[in-house]
Amino acid sequence: MTDYTTDLIDRLATPDQTDLDPALLIPLLRLLASGNPVELTTLATTAGRTIEETRAHLARLPDTEYDNEGRVVGQGVTLRPTQHRFTVDGAQLHTWCALDTLIFPPILDREAHIESASPCSGQPIRLTAGPRGVRDVEPATAVVSLVNPDDITEIRSSFCNQVHFFTSVDDARSWLQTTPGGQVMPVAEAFDLAAQLAAAFLAAGSPHEAPQAAASPHEAPQAAAHDSYRP
Repeated sequence: MTDYTTDLIDRLATPDQTDLDPALLIPLLRLLASGNPVELTTLATTAGRTIEETRAHLARLPDTEYDNEGRVVGQGVTLRPTQHRFTVDGAQLHTWCALDTLIFPPILDREAHIESASPCSGQPIRLTAGPRGVRDVEPATAVVSLVNPDDITEIRSSFCNQVHFFTSVDDARSWLQTTPGGQVMPVAEAFDLAAQLAAAFLAAGSPHEAPQAAASPHEAPQAAAHDSYRP
């Protein structure tokens, strides 16, 4: 783990940096994973919060997506189409970024089938991610891009919109050349980072549920990791 990724993990896992509250985010992700919009009253009850507390916290997260009835339809996991398709137990979902597809299987304790496309070449990337690792990565050379912006309070616009799958380092080269501070890493290495984030969220949001597998991602069966690449 490099200083870059260690710092990024620390920042993404710190509520003061992102305004994300794991005790509310985890129940919301699990409710969204059913494939249905989430009523605020349902979220409040599930999270053990009042409706006023729930509404006030979500108001601090401008990226949260709602439908016309005021129900939540997106916060990391989304019911609206993005380039990252995320299928869990038959529910056709999407995520805001490539890293989300790797963070959420450990949090949901479910396997997910993932389909995405390179923003440079348009070529598809497919894989399966579970609580303990990734498999069936196609192509095997696929990488995930990362950025570490100064301000991540509006996490979708500042972070997620730059976190993609690419078919290879070469495929990502033009993105790297036009994204100061950006880097890419193999999918297995990105899962390592994602598992540490998932463990931090679970420990903060529901400590009794934090799995040992997520806390020790190096024990997961993965493809050999390589150093991340920066131009």
